[in-house]
Amino acid sequence: MAKWLENAIFYEIYPQSFNDTNGDGIGDFQGIIEKLDYIKDTGFNAIWMNPCFDSPFGDAGYDVRDYKKTAARYGTNEDLKRLFDECHKRDMHILLDLVPGHTSVEHEWFKKSMLPEINEYTDRYIWTNNIWEQPEGLNCIRGISDRDGSAAVNFFSSQPALNYGYAQPKFAYQQKPTDPGPMSTRAAIKDVMKFWLDMGCDGFRVDMAGSLVKCDPEYKETIKLWQDITGYLKSEYPEAAMVSEWGEPQYSLAGGFDMDFLLHFGPEGYNSMFRCAEPFFSKRGKGTPKIFAEQYIANYEKAKAGGGLICIPSGNHDMDRLARGRDWDELKCCFAFLLTMPGAPFVYYGDEIGMNYVEGLTSVEGGYNRTGSRTPMQWDSTANDGFSSADKTQLYIKQDDSPDRPTVEKQKLDTDSLYNEIIKLIKLRNENTALHNLSEFEFVSYDGYPLVYRRKSAEQELLICINPCGDDKSFTDNEELGEIVYSLGENAAVSGRTVNIPASGAVFVSIKNK
Repeated sequence: MAKWLENAIFYEIYPQSFNDTNGDGIGDFQGIIEKLDYIKDTGFNAIWMNPCFDSPFGDAGYDVRDYKKTAARYGTNEDLKRLFDECHKRDMHILLDLVPGHTSVEHEWFKKSMLPEINEYTDRYIWTNNIWEQPEGLNCIRGISDRDGSAAVNFFSSQPALNYGYAQPKFAYQQKPTDPGPMSTRAAIKDVMKFWLDMGCDGFRVDMAGSLVKCDPEYKETIKLWQDITGYLKSEYPEAAMVSEWGEPQYSLAGGFDMDFLLHFGPEGYNSMFRCAEPFFSKRGKGTPKIFAEQYIANYEKAKAGGGLICIPSGNHDMDRLARGRDWDELKCCFAFLLTMPGAPFVYYGDEIGMNYVEGLTSVEGGYNRTGSRTPMQWDSTANDGFSSADKTQLYIKQDDSPDRPTVEKQKLDTDSLYNEIIKLIKLRNENTALHNLSEFEFVSYDGYPLVYRRKSAEQELLICINPCGDDKSFTDNEELGEIVYSLGENAAVSGRTVNIPASGAVFVSIKNK
């Protein structure tokens, strides 16, 4: 694992929504460069940027038209290199979002793959052998060229699936992962990664990393594929980081990834904390951390055994905003948890100021229900909240027009704001070795409210008590407790082995003689 990941705290940037410097209503690379000091000053030292490659934007850039060319609306390849350089000047790192599972139908590879004559791209995608045959278990597009056959797609109809082979081929069109076509696809993706690493990026977040080899229920062939790719990268670029969108660390870390996420799809533990009918992080106090804790323990142990990290994001471009249905006290409590758990924290742009999920928006660039989480960043009191000088009708997504919408400017001025609380929590994380990414962790109590866990380093041990519900709670530990290192809410107190945790609050306590 790259050394810099040991203290990385990530900020996810959706580039089209972050900061527009040329007045076209869409964010750009220069806009990110302008805000790097803001990101750094908040406490983040690493960035994950969503796709920025050339695309027709049928799926917000997850439909790539050219892997080696940036989208013109963001800037040139040279502009992106300058962004890399400006990050490094600030001792920051930046990951690009790699989409290896599919391309746009407009990609040159696919255009050549559609030709009836056999060429080097014929097997770059998954095609059946005749037009009347549909790929097993996948949707398809057909009748689009003179080539006989149906092309498998991932997700949208405009995203033909790249061919990495089938772990258990059953039909004539299904190739093995080691056949020439799948191996050529693999080599092409390695070449793309090398191109951007040579330019200065620090690694990749990999979209749907577990989905490449088809009919692979135990991921054996997918793991072999990623071992090949990550093995190559680590030998050539030992400080490059690889983060998987997989959600199952026993597989992703075995494949050579450094980090995996808890995700909103798959096991329900993550959603039970933040995004369900009665989440744990609510003043109503009707949730439970038990589902999360039991799943997290298993994932944490697998991550430790695999030499990597399991990470908990505040949200991302595919989820409802963390602020949806929450007040400021509840949000602060969420971050007291997110910024004290092991692994590298990930914060989605705007979550640090409590940006709203904007209801009822028409889908933009394939966002559909996700569009309300992708609205322009809210910076200040100028036009379009400082996001763009364009007329508001020209913004590529309608901005939140709630009269009480937060901005960075307002949050900075309010000493009791969510933003200032997050600055405090990140500073606390950096200054206390027990809270670092790789420091030890164990749950102490997870049957109800409060949630209690320990973080421990060679120099320090802390007891973390999180109480999102609307009533004060107490907890008695089996160790003699020391000083309060941090508290959120009123009436935090420690007496002997007992700690009082305020409603919608948190208390971090040192352990005596540790």
